[in-house]
Amino acid sequence: MIMASKNNHLVIMAGGIGSRFWPMSTSECPKQFVDVLGCGKTLIQLTMDRFRGIVPAGNVWVVTSERYADMVREQLPEIPEGNILKEPCRRNTAPCIAYVSWRIKSVNPRANIVVTPSDHIVMDKAEFQRVVKSALSFVDESDAIVTLGMKPTRPETGYGYIQADLSVPSPRNREVYLVDQFKEKPQLEVAKSYIAQNNFFWNSGIFIWNVSTIVNAFRIYAPSISDIFEGLLPYYGTEREQMLINERFPHCPNISVDYAILENAEEIYCFPASFGWSDLGTWGSLRENAERDKNGNALIGPDVRTYSTRNCIVHAPGERRVVIEGLDGYIVAERDDVLLICRLENEQQIKQFCEE
Repeated sequence: MIMASKNNHLVIMAGGIGSRFWPMSTSECPKQFVDVLGCGKTLIQLTMDRFRGIVPAGNVWVVTSERYADMVREQLPEIPEGNILKEPCRRNTAPCIAYVSWRIKSVNPRANIVVTPSDHIVMDKAEFQRVVKSALSFVDESDAIVTLGMKPTRPETGYGYIQADLSVPSPRNREVYLVDQFKEKPQLEVAKSYIAQNNFFWNSGIFIWNVSTIVNAFRIYAPSISDIFEGLLPYYGTEREQMLINERFPHCPNISVDYAILENAEEIYCFPASFGWSDLGTWGSLRENAERDKNGNALIGPDVRTYSTRNCIVHAPGERRVVIEGLDGYIVAERDDVLLICRLENEQQIKQFCEE
């Protein structure tokens, strides 16, 4: 079993603007850098913690925007400075993953890589680590690309889905199955039909592969991307790297790794798992995943008091006392002199209104 192997590398994608939790998170301080759960650690710090004992700190890479690099340094001081890769612009996940893959290949051509978003949560850390270790062992011995599929608990319309062929598991790991196809975020009735079957899983956006496997996949299926980063091999780790990245990265197509690679490549596997995962896309999902009182309220803050209040999410991390009476199904959130009070069911409309 792999345990903090020198060949294990972790890639944390942390370039998103993450402003869906307004006013708690903004484009200046996205949700991955915020203590969303009120536990004393930000989401990116919790992400790092999940991999302790699996990946050495020196093998952790963060791909982020130049504007967020200082926050990464402050919140993850154990990561080497050279492992914080700065994108000059946003180009979706395929160029992000290609850049860091070639960068890792330049220092360890035998690397096994886990790629994860920075702003998800996992409730069962022990099971998460077991699954990741098993998947790392699998890709170390094969040319497989593995995506972690979450066993669905409800007909969720906010996630993409993975349809897996559960009839025959891989002989190398009987928890791993070939992917039949990826599905976009569905309408509710379609999501219900997926749940009625047992071979559809939420697409977590967590990938595991060997560095040679993913680099070769880019060469075959996304040559316009691979040509850019292949050509930079002599400059990785040198003073010229950032200058050349700033010059060439904007020429990458704006495309996800799902479209560029996963929907085209062979030997794509799904590892169905259940470890209390959520991508925390809404205040409602935060309420579902946070600790709640007997009335269904998730209260995050040092001094929040409620009376005749049910099914609410209150996020008040400041020093002031917050007292709420008579609400049912509301968001109450404050940060930097901004106060949001709205129905949970209306949060998307309110966010769009506030951004206009």
